[in-house]
Formats: sequence, C-alpha cells, structure tokens
Amino acid sequence: MKEKTTPPVIGEAELRESIKLDLDVVGCVADAFTALSAGKAIMPPILRLDIPERHGEVDIKTAYVEGFEGFCVKMSTGFFENAKVGLPSLGGMMTVLDAETGRVRAVLLDNGYLTDIRTAAAGAVAARHLAPKGPVRAGIVGTGRQARLQLQALSLMRDLAEVRVWGRDVSKAEALAADVPFDVQVTTDADTLAVASNAIVTTTPSMSPLFSADAVRPGTHVTAMGSDAPGKNEVAPSLFDKADLVVCDSPEQCGDCGELRSARKAGFDGVVVELGHVTAGIHPGRTNDDQITICDLTGCGVQDTAISDLAVKRLAFA
Repeated sequence: MKEKTTPPVIGEAELRESIKLDLDVVGCVADAFTALSAGKAIMPPILRLDIPERHGEVDIKTAYVEGFEGFCVKMSTGFFENAKVGLPSLGGMMTVLDAETGRVRAVLLDNGYLTDIRTAAAGAVAARHLAPKGPVRAGIVGTGRQARLQLQALSLMRDLAEVRVWGRDVSKAEALAADVPFDVQVTTDADTLAVASNAIVTTTPSMSPLFSADAVRPGTHVTAMGSDAPGKNEVAPSLFDKADLVVCDSPEQCGDCGELRSARKAGFDGVVVELGHVTAGIHPGRTNDDQITICDLTGCGVQDTAISDLAVKRLAFA
C-alpha cells in the first residue's frame, strides 16, 4: 500500500453503499470463524467499559487473522436510553491497521453499521448449519435494528413459512412488522412465539430469560445474540440441558459474557462445539429434524477484522 499522509476516513453512507448483508459477507464471516477455530487468528478478550447511570456500554474488540493485509480495532457503543432523545442505541467505529507496519490504513466511521452487518451475518452462518431444513417458522425476539437484520439473515438461508415477532413494546413490534418485506404476526407473549416457532432468534439486551425452556419444542433452533456482557441473559439456562447441540462463536468468550455463562452458573456442564468447527466441517452441525440446537453469539473480533477487510477491498484503498 502506498504511504498516505492522512489515512482515509470513510463515513456510514459510503460504507452502506459498499457493504450489504449478502452471501459474500456471510462467507467472509464464516471464514473468520473457521480461521479462529483453526488457530489462525489471535483474538484477545473484550475490553469493556460500563456507564451504568446512562445505561451505556462500550466494547473494544480486535483480532489478527493470518493472511489478511490489515486488522481491525473496533469500538462499539450501546446506550440504551438513546431512544428517549431520538438517537440510535448502537454506535461505534472501526480503525483498520496495516498487519505489516501497524500504520492506520483507514478509519471507518460506520456508527455501528458494520457491526450490525457482521452480527447478522453470524446469525446467517448459524442458520445455515443449525436451522431445520425446509421452510421454517421464524420467531424474532426483539424489535430493534438487529431484529430486522436477523430476520433478513435467516431469509438468506431458509425459506420462511411464517414469521412472528415479540417485543416488550407492542407498538415497536408492530412497527417492525410494517417495515420488513414479510408477512409478520405480532405476538404479545414470548412463550407463545417460542411454541409456534422452530427457528428463534433473540436480539435484546435483556437481563433475564424471555421465554421458558418448556416452550421450545423438539426440532427448534435458537440463535441467541443479545447477551454479550456479564449479567445479560435472554435464554432460560435450563434450555442448555434440554438441547441436543450447543454451539458458541467463542466458547471462552461465551463462558465469560454470553448465554453459556448463565447456563454454567445454573449447573450446565455439557459439551460445547465451536462454531468454526462447524463451518470447517469438523462437526456436522444439525444432524436430524428433531434436535434442539442453540448457537450462542457474543460477537468476535475476527468478524470485525473480516468485514473491515472486505470494506477496504471493495473501496479499493490498497
């Protein structure tokens, strides 16, 4: 790469034009999980800052992946009172550094957009390997940006026979139903949604389980992506004991800040499969239509490096 006095600073609008939730993005995120599980990535623990009086959190994630020209240091924010003042809850930025020299290649002022896309792409990866075959009955728990994106991600991998959504605020659930290009049923009870669905995605910052383990029927897949900090918990811990297969994006990270943490505190000591072993074909994922499967997604630095690398390539910085 030619030396530049000032590295390019790319805003959200340009990044939205170059990076969409598509199969190429899903593929690059899947490859990142494979690299992580194969020992071809270095990913330190999350650096986290909580700002309790503002219901705010800041996470810094990074990873070096072998073979990439650059690596990403990503700062993401979640300030969950922002809706009261008309602002998005999630934000952030990515800094892409050269893997040979450490110099800044680009600053991606995405306001959390790339994080949203790579998170949804991970949901698509989970659905590809773990959701039931054939048209699924989708249940989306939550009503924000990630709820919409996870529904889109699921639709990339499976036909949707039915779609249900639940949120604490019914008006927000109704707004989601009106926004997306699917026929969506708004449910006022999360257990009712779980009983009727065989592909459930949870997308909230909840601190307590949102539906009971008994509501999850055989043949159901659950992707839980909202819990990414100690104290968060969307899924009943007893569901882990009921599940036939538990998959984590990073077992170590999930044990620290994901649903796995809550399950282990409640006594779960079962086998956990790393998502990268599934994407690599080392583990088969779902093997029959009656299995209950769980994928715990906490968001990995390798995803940020993968999607930022793709953005740099598409925008032709190199």
